[in-house]
Amino acid sequence: MAAAASDTGRFRSENQDAAFAASWGAGVADGVGGGPAGDLASAAFLRRLAAAHVDVRDEDDLHERLRGANWDLRAHVVRDPSLEGMATTFTGIVVARGGGILLGHSGDSRAYRLRGGTVTRQTRDDSLVQALVDNGIIAPEDAASHPRRNIVTASLTGDENDRIGVARADAVAGDRWMFCSDGLSDYVAEDRIVATLARPLKPRRAAQELVSIALAARTHDNVTVVVCDVADGEPDAGERPQFYGAAAGLFAEELEDLGELD
Repeated sequence: MAAAASDTGRFRSENQDAAFAASWGAGVADGVGGGPAGDLASAAFLRRLAAAHVDVRDEDDLHERLRGANWDLRAHVVRDPSLEGMATTFTGIVVARGGGILLGHSGDSRAYRLRGGTVTRQTRDDSLVQALVDNGIIAPEDAASHPRRNIVTASLTGDENDRIGVARADAVAGDRWMFCSDGLSDYVAEDRIVATLARPLKPRRAAQELVSIALAARTHDNVTVVVCDVADGEPDAGERPQFYGAAAGLFAEELEDLGELD
């Protein structure tokens, strides 16, 4: 079971976050600020990836699908050069054929996993601030308030050299996965995120609760949260995903017309 919630926030005029949720996978993408058409970048990437999800077998296979979705961004720029420089983050999972979960990640959106009452972060931020923390230049507790916390060191732009990490994780019934844009993680303390995620809420309610907490914390960004629970049995590979944020709204018809969902 998977669901999401997305909000433009009180300080932004458009939602550049996008998300999808289905029995076979889920994820979030965040259009990179400062460049053009971040909303198109996040929406186009997720919709192309969702259209190509069938029969993913291993890490190499998912990497190929992610590369294909990334190349779709370049195709948009070729059609409209004014889009040059658009980019998005991505963090999400796809259920592998034969079992297991494949996690893809680029940028500073995050993945968390709840297992047996313990929540652990499953991704490392591709960001300047994370690099400063890793090198001991700033303390981890200072990262959330650092003035350059929004500078990412990896994102998806359509370039063949873009970095996309892929890893395999075991699928254990009862696990809960959560993916979020930095509109949550930059404004809400991680212990508050962890405590909320561990509450016995259905995925949709948990996602809505985390978005509400970010809004109450006066997030200055769009905020998107996806929550999915691992269950026994095979996912429905033919299920059409639910889209949220930019992927559900402004560009949905345009992307379908361009064949992203064929």
